Amino acid sequence: MSSQILHDKIPHGLAKRRYVLALAVVAAAGAVSAGLYMTALSSRPDAMHMTEGSTPAAASGRPVTEIKPISCTPLPDIPGKAVTVAIVDFPPDAYTPRHHHPGNVTAFVLKGTLKSQLAGEPPMTYTQGQSWFEPKGAIHLFAENASKTEPASLLAMFVADENCGPLTVLLPDDHDGHSR
Repeated sequence: MSSQILHDKIPHGLAKRRYVLALAVVAAAGAVSAGLYMTALSSRPDAMHMTEGSTPAAASGRPVTEIKPISCTPLPDIPGKAVTVAIVDFPPDAYTPRHHHPGNVTAFVLKGTLKSQLAGEPPMTYTQGQSWFEPKGAIHLFAENASKTEPASLLAMFVADENCGPLTVLLPDDHDGHSR
């Protein structure tokens, strides 16, 4: 197929953005499906650790998020690194305090509305179908369910060390927002 014919088949403008979003959703669904399959085959699902430390959000009286690992797959072309996929459920009014990730993470909102803020950036609100990226070591000041009555969830895809965790490291409230 010539490049002109291929170019004519790719949508432009708003249709192109929807086309690219649809491709991303299909890719995420494929990753989830593959992850579920790999998890079913895994002989050590308990080896995936997602958080460290205590749960300060629970101490504040707010519900905490629940992280459900789906898969951890070593990247054969990047020695020492793996892709971990997880579903993060936010009950109504749930809150995740200051933390960082030892790898890069992309978050894709599956349902609901989430508020989130990275150090040095303004707070953002994300709804179903939207995503954000956190580079390795970025300080995530908070993430929370914007609703006090409806649950929310996201798909998190981490690229981090091959040992598959911990992938979220809680930080003290007085942390200055800079990676250490």
